[in-house]
Amino acid sequence: MNEKTMVADALVGINGELKMFGEMIPQTENKELKQCLKQIRNSCEMSQEKLYEVARQKSYYVPAAKATEQEVNHVKSILTQPTMH
Repeated sequence: MNEKTMVADALVGINGELKMFGEMIPQTENKELKQCLKQIRNSCEMSQEKLYEVARQKSYYVPAAKATEQEVNHVKSILTQPTMH
């Protein structure tokens, strides 16, 4: 397995873990456990950021182009429209 594949696999794993924490934390009623899960999640997020930085530096990961101002305004308008109930 080459380095690019290993980095991609690690990022997929970390992203899956972060999704799992996002689901578990709100459902946890024990305050100590919730705090522990948040600390683990934060550590996981820092690892993800470092790994993405490595991937970007080695051109293993190229972020999508930034949205134009028009695209941003379009999304804002959709999200701020009143909803009908």
